[in-house]
This record gives sequence, C-alpha cells and structure tokens, in this order.
Amino acid sequence: MTQPLDPPTASRKFVAIDFETATGLRNSACSVGVVVVEDGRIAHSVHRLIRPPKRWFSFTWLHGLDWKQVRNAPAFDSVWRDLAPLFDGADFVAAHNAGFDRSVLAACCNRHRLAMPPQPFVCSVKVAREVWNFYPTKLSNVCAHLDIPLNHHDALSDAEACARIVIAATAKGWRPRLNGSAPPPPPEA
Repeated sequence: MTQPLDPPTASRKFVAIDFETATGLRNSACSVGVVVVEDGRIAHSVHRLIRPPKRWFSFTWLHGLDWKQVRNAPAFDSVWRDLAPLFDGADFVAAHNAGFDRSVLAACCNRHRLAMPPQPFVCSVKVAREVWNFYPTKLSNVCAHLDIPLNHHDALSDAEACARIVIAATAKGWRPRLNGSAPPPPPEA
C-alpha cells in the first residue's frame, strides 16, 4: 500500500489539465490547457487548440470556440505527442471535476490508439471539499473563495486555477491519496 507523500512538499511534480469539448462526445476535445507544477510552483504551462473529429460544435456558447477557430489546428494525436512528455515524472494529474477531464483524455487517446498517462487523477473538487469544506465547488466558486484569477472555460485558465487550488491545499497540509493510500491527517485550522 502506497503512503501519502511526505511533507513539506506533498508532491514534487504534478500536472493539472483541463479540456473543452465541441460537443457532449468525450472524443470531441477542441482545446486543452496543461500546467506543470514542480516543488509547489508553476513551472510550465501550455494551451493548444485541437481539431475535433467532426465539424459540429454545440458548446460554443460555453467556451466561445467554433469550427472556424480550430479547423486548421492539429488533431488530438499530434497535440498529445507534444504534451505527453510534460507528464513524465509527475506524481499525479489534477483536474477540477477530474472524472470529466479523465474521460475526455481516455476517449481521445482511445480514438487515436495512444497510451493514457499512467498517473492517478486527483480531483480538485474533492480537494476543496476536504480542505475547506467549500460548497458549491464549481471552479468559479472555489476560485472566488481562494481569490484565484479565472477566465472560466478557457482551458489554460481552468488548468492553472486547478493547479493553484492544489498548491493552496498543499500549503494547508493536504496530501494526495495515491493508489488507495490511507487518508491524510486533517489539515490544521
């Protein structure tokens, strides 16, 4: 059984990720933001547009992206070949509502026969509830509570906000539970 990482830096490296999709289909990623955190600081960030497999967009109203903006962007397989090395050596992948972003990544990887990163996913929704007992825990709500800048539904801004939530939680004593490890001690008040 793996134990939580030891203080003072709960994680030496993690990666935060956020996807925007063209439609409700998980393999319709049209934008991705990736933020690499090393030793508690943002070390690298990247945003890429992705040409989804079909031209149809139903979420333009949410994120502002449409076919005209992504038609000349590379497909997911090309984007992922550039981004995958950023995950090397990471302890975990963080996402706000991690089930969604993990399922988008899995669907896109599956469609293009690419390997998923091996790291476990950590959900910053759950982190915010555990550390601060925040409700509601939409990204915009958590960012407002923690005074984190946010341009919501911009993939890079969302990924950076997620990274900052995890960094702030770590500063409060939160430790990731990886591979079924025991829960960490509660953060000090």
